[in-house]
Amino acid sequence: MTGWIERPAHHAWLDAECRRLLTFGLDAGLVDGGAAYLDGRGTPDPSQGVATWLTARAAHVYSLGSLLGFPGAGLVADDAIAGLRGRLRDAERGGWFRALLPDGSADLTAGKACYDHAFVMLAASSAVLAERAGAATLLDEATAVFLERFWDDEVGLVVDAWDRDFARPDDYRGLNSTMHSVEAMLAVADAVPADRAEAWRRRAERAARFVVGLVDAHDGRLPEHFGSDWTPHPDLNRDRPDDQFKPFGATPGHGLEWSRLLLHLEAAIGVDDGLLAAAVALFERAVADGWAVDGADGFVYTTDWDGGPVVRHRMHWVVAEAICAAAALHRRTGDASYAAWYRTFWDYAARYLLDLADGSWQHELDPGNRPSAAVWSGKPDLYHAVQATLLPRLPLAPTVTRGVADGLLGATALR
Repeated sequence: MTGWIERPAHHAWLDAECRRLLTFGLDAGLVDGGAAYLDGRGTPDPSQGVATWLTARAAHVYSLGSLLGFPGAGLVADDAIAGLRGRLRDAERGGWFRALLPDGSADLTAGKACYDHAFVMLAASSAVLAERAGAATLLDEATAVFLERFWDDEVGLVVDAWDRDFARPDDYRGLNSTMHSVEAMLAVADAVPADRAEAWRRRAERAARFVVGLVDAHDGRLPEHFGSDWTPHPDLNRDRPDDQFKPFGATPGHGLEWSRLLLHLEAAIGVDDGLLAAAVALFERAVADGWAVDGADGFVYTTDWDGGPVVRHRMHWVVAEAICAAAALHRRTGDASYAAWYRTFWDYAARYLLDLADGSWQHELDPGNRPSAAVWSGKPDLYHAVQATLLPRLPLAPTVTRGVADGLLGATALR
């Protein structure tokens, strides 16, 4: 029994929700280049500056919108790409700044982050497939910087951060930047000529295999933080567990995201070899530890190493990734239990997250499922929610933008 996942009426609802989300962010494009941080009503908030990762995500999302025939989407994508090719780019020392400050100057204190550069690669890949001006040049530069500065070919993993000059790498290594690098490398493989694609998929596989090894070693609770030799640092940020990018403990949402990515990788390379088993284990652990464990529906943000809740606020992106992971596992296995979880997660999103008054999704809820801004303010990001409306309608490979570009929305093949 497939439940909603393959029903045309549900696909029509997903399409309408995707377009509602795209409408919310139409004011994100900045005439000087880049994408604005949006408040709760979709109005740009200049006090937040201009972040490279949010700009790159906007370029990705609105390149998808352009391919979907959504009027105005291409203009937002072009503004974001202009920012990545212009004022967010460090023309003097290479790579991309983390952000611009509210006065428009570059933030010179934050160094260069793999997380940002992975999203620039994703943005450029999607923009190439959407045939946006300047995208090919952006992709060439982004991949060159990534390979030179962030890809450690000796170990098959990524360097998390450098100083601004690219003179000294940070000792920290992180699974979050690794995860988004795997996503970006698979996207690059679907956007470059065939003779270059296989190398990108093999890089993605090498990084993902490291994570597969962590699944059994840590009972599905993935360590997020590591030293330069990739030794886990399980107590990092115990004193500030709700850090926006480096929270203490295990993050069920990342377990769900990795679960989905492992299935995309398996479909892309045509080899299982433990990827499915790891994806299943990650999903089961995330749901067991994170879902409705404190008396209310929803996923807690983080847990300790025994699975106990630490930060109990609910993040919208975790539910979006749960939706995508459940859909991917159902598509891969045909198991009806994943279809049931898929429906459960969408029901939760409809009750608590979809903001039909002011638009988009509530980005954060408190433990009682009331809107909150303890970790994130406003509604700056459409990336996870938009993908939750698209990935359930696509095969596991190719990646999302290639699938949309190739007219695969609604495909029902298992892979």
